[in-house]
Amino acid sequence: MYASKIAAFALLVQGMFAAPTTTPTFQNHGTLSGWDGVNHEHKGTVTQVKDQSYKPDTSIKVVQIYDSGYTGRYHSEVYKKDVYRVGDDGFYGFAFRLDPKWDTSHGQSYNIAQFISNLKDSPENTCKDDWIPSGMIWIEKDQLYIRSKGGNMCKSTLKKYKIGTIKPGNWHQVVLQAKWRSDATGYYKVWLDGKQAVEESNIITTYHDNSKKYGFQFRTGLYANGWHDDKKMEGSQGTRTLWVDEISVGKKYEDVVPSKN
Repeated sequence: MYASKIAAFALLVQGMFAAPTTTPTFQNHGTLSGWDGVNHEHKGTVTQVKDQSYKPDTSIKVVQIYDSGYTGRYHSEVYKKDVYRVGDDGFYGFAFRLDPKWDTSHGQSYNIAQFISNLKDSPENTCKDDWIPSGMIWIEKDQLYIRSKGGNMCKSTLKKYKIGTIKPGNWHQVVLQAKWRSDATGYYKVWLDGKQAVEESNIITTYHDNSKKYGFQFRTGLYANGWHDDKKMEGSQGTRTLWVDEISVGKKYEDVVPSKN
């Protein structure tokens, strides 16, 4: 009897100090299933492939192709709806790889992740724009950036932060912790390849929405926004390719780290 009590106590202590389990609210292992949608515009493509992946055995390959006679946007993304509303906190993680031949010689912008919502019907949206992004993560040359944006939907507050250096051909992992606030009580913390790269507090991270009605999508892939916004392509690389894998949304860091999922 005494021995059994000792054994039971040992199991109890072991359980108290065991690593906590993680339960992502959304997780995708580089497949086209489980998403709320796929968006590829003009000549862009979004496919599931096996020849590249961060972890076995698939990833999502996204491609966009420049067309000088085209005036629309260049999205090739997958998206998950309602990952946050104003007032929420969350963690978001994904891995990505640029094509080894990715041209880093110029500073045109290529977006690889964003949070966006259709706010056209919001009473606070007096300018009546429809799809308005808040947080965005993008590449300029060989640098990765993130922005915080929010407050007034038509006269928003925007700040830009450098995350770190990216090497084409290598897999990188990004984790974002965000407090989604429409006043200066928001918060961003970003890890690149397991190392903390950004920590910004007392910032505006999303838009005024007193009703908390509007949910924001999380999109990842490639949006060649520089081609559209600048109305031209810089450099000579008219086809841009990257891969994304191990995408997660959760309530804590361990939920979303690509290397642990």
